[in-house]
Amino acid sequence: MSRRRKIRGRDISGIILLDKPIGVSSNEALQQVKGIFNAQKAGHTGSLDPLATGLLPICFGEATKFSNYILTADKSYATECLLGVTTTTADAEGDVIDTCEVPALSEQHVIEVLESFLGESYQIPPMYSALKQNGQPLYKLARQGIEVEREPRRIWIENISLKSLSDNKLSFDVNCSKGTYVRTLTEDIGKKLGCGAHVTELRRFDLGVFHIDESVTLEKLNVLRDEKAFTELDEYILPIEVALTNWPRISLTDDSAFYVKQGQAVQVPKSPTEGSVTLFNSADLFMGIGEVQGDGKIKPSRLLKS
Repeated sequence: MSRRRKIRGRDISGIILLDKPIGVSSNEALQQVKGIFNAQKAGHTGSLDPLATGLLPICFGEATKFSNYILTADKSYATECLLGVTTTTADAEGDVIDTCEVPALSEQHVIEVLESFLGESYQIPPMYSALKQNGQPLYKLARQGIEVEREPRRIWIENISLKSLSDNKLSFDVNCSKGTYVRTLTEDIGKKLGCGAHVTELRRFDLGVFHIDESVTLEKLNVLRDEKAFTELDEYILPIEVALTNWPRISLTDDSAFYVKQGQAVQVPKSPTEGSVTLFNSADLFMGIGEVQGDGKIKPSRLLKS
């Protein structure tokens, strides 16, 4: 007779905005947060390198169903780089490949170079990345000295601005699309400046509707857990729907909500004529998301289990 596997942890759903510390991988941070909250199920969105710090949303339970919509959001970073030195990983964790004398650079020239990256472009992902080739992460191949061809990816730089320029150190802020590697962007900026560059500090402060000011540190979460301040701890769990704040909101009648839960499309007066929407029942509880069909009806595309 088969035994049912015992489910461990709390069945909780929501989003934690973590301020990831330096030296910790995104997966390590995820496992620590999952353990602190004793959550059954958890996943992170938008990996940060161990060198990077800042905003890392952690999704619990049903929120993992909607993590892809966080992943596709624009992101903002504060970046510091060292000019005149290139490395294998394009950041301070890699081995030095080459050094070059840094030419005399005026702020105006650097601004012009930075702004030349605005808008649409195509970027080749670095070998030291979590992208997979035939199921194998590229960074594992890179550590074996293997380099494979990577397809260029379309990216978009919405804004990029100079913060400081001092000797061989350059700091800038950048707001960019999903899939943009700031390490590669920094490397390209260094090439255009004629001296090379690599990232020494990277901090993510925006991801879609979320901002670093709303985040909590691992240290704070651990303190609350150790003090058994569980009510205060759970206050950091945000409702799933906050990730979709900018989406059109549809309030369903009890009848419409019933049919939506059966997977059926419904007609909703004065609803958008196209695109994705968030769905709420008559008690103002989030149900999931839907898509507007060609006939104007709204069909559920991803719903909460309850």
